[in-house]
Amino acid sequence: MSLLVCALIPLLAGAALPILRIKRRNLRMLYCVLATLVASIALVSVVLRPWSGSIELFKLSDRFVCELRLDGPARLFLLLIALLWPLATLYATEYMKHETREGFFFAFYLLAYSEAILLAASANLFSLYVFYELLTLVTVPLVLHEKDTPSIRATRIYLCYLFGGAALGFVAMVVISGFAYGPFRLGGILPDVVENPTLLLWMAIMAFWGFGVKAAVFPLCRWLPKASVAPTPVTALLHAVAVVNAGVFAVMRVLYYVFGTAFLRGTFVQSTMLAASAFTVVYGAVKAVRENHFKRRLAWSTVSNLSYMLFGLSLLTPEGMAAALLHMVNHGLIKIVLFFCAGAVMIQTGRTQIRQLHGMARPMPYTFAAFTFAGLALMGLPPLPGFFSKYCLITAALKTAGPWQIAGCVALLISAVLTVLYIFPVVIPAYFMKLNAAAMPLPRETCDPGIPIRIALGVICAAILALSLFSGKLIEVLTAMAGA
Repeated sequence: MSLLVCALIPLLAGAALPILRIKRRNLRMLYCVLATLVASIALVSVVLRPWSGSIELFKLSDRFVCELRLDGPARLFLLLIALLWPLATLYATEYMKHETREGFFFAFYLLAYSEAILLAASANLFSLYVFYELLTLVTVPLVLHEKDTPSIRATRIYLCYLFGGAALGFVAMVVISGFAYGPFRLGGILPDVVENPTLLLWMAIMAFWGFGVKAAVFPLCRWLPKASVAPTPVTALLHAVAVVNAGVFAVMRVLYYVFGTAFLRGTFVQSTMLAASAFTVVYGAVKAVRENHFKRRLAWSTVSNLSYMLFGLSLLTPEGMAAALLHMVNHGLIKIVLFFCAGAVMIQTGRTQIRQLHGMARPMPYTFAAFTFAGLALMGLPPLPGFFSKYCLITAALKTAGPWQIAGCVALLISAVLTVLYIFPVVIPAYFMKLNAAAMPLPRETCDPGIPIRIALGVICAAILALSLFSGKLIEVLTAMAGA
């Protein structure tokens, strides 16, 4: 099965959904779940099969060729997408029955899956840029889904930030293409002797901020909490897989596969990246502690954790790259569970504020058990996977032991403490405080969500547990990939 076919399955299924106009909701939901599941099965079969060729999609010139290719990081990102997207779609089948315009929503949901596949498999900087921006375009209608004042305002902010980043990325791409072009290569594609290194260093800064917009690095992070007005299936994928991880993935490609670590290490570019990511780690965690809206608190947590990954990449070492990729996998699984739980609470009770969750573990035991488990993993409680990725990040930073690396380690430790302070105020009152049903009556006696949401939560929690047991094996694989 070709990689291109894997991307075409959700693309064609999403494009055909408005044309088919399936009136029966059960059939429409079955169509969407099956399309996503078939695409994921095909994707896994392709990713696990040895293949080192490339697929040319179109060509503008010798320096701007759009093509697809698989390497280690691409396979890792695609496996994460293949696991989480069908479960998010299953979750959405129950969640969206409380919403309107389901057909419109699922059409773009499937299109976003296709673009995420193409982005992950991009063979060069031009391909990466094209699919990076197409992913932005197909997620805009998902953020705008409610079409009310908050969603319109959030969409405007989303577009301003991401199109601003697109402009920076475009300039960097064009200038870099004047020096070097070709498929991604670990160690960089730039020639050993560069006539104008200063210009290229500034292009590296522009590329970092341009692609880093999706990774919500400070000060370009305001859009991410605003985008949480979107339906929870969208928010979960924005924060766990599609957009934000695409930003981290793109930054990794630029640093390690375009410029190369030897070119950037020890320059002002590395110092800037380390300082920005270390500051964002603490800033996002502080904002999460101060935020009272349930989903926005998790959104600020995402801002912090994305910069964990950026900090690891900014170390410009194999250990840093491996630790960043490990945290990308761990955070993707953990954060999607947290958002799924927040969405379940919202659709079952209408409660959105932290103070409204007191005593909610009694009517929603399954939901809050999953939230507690994922929250402990996010805090880094051994032996859950969050512990291993944070440990690897700190040990990778201490190996170089420069001033900004030490500052980043301190930031990671501060953020770990702050994570406890924004997770426990949700968990402890939910279990040990009295339910205030008089202030906001519950719609039914038992409020746990239905079977689709429970299955999605259960499968991902099982994956987190499995990751806890086999983190050592995954670290070995990622270290070998980064040190190739």
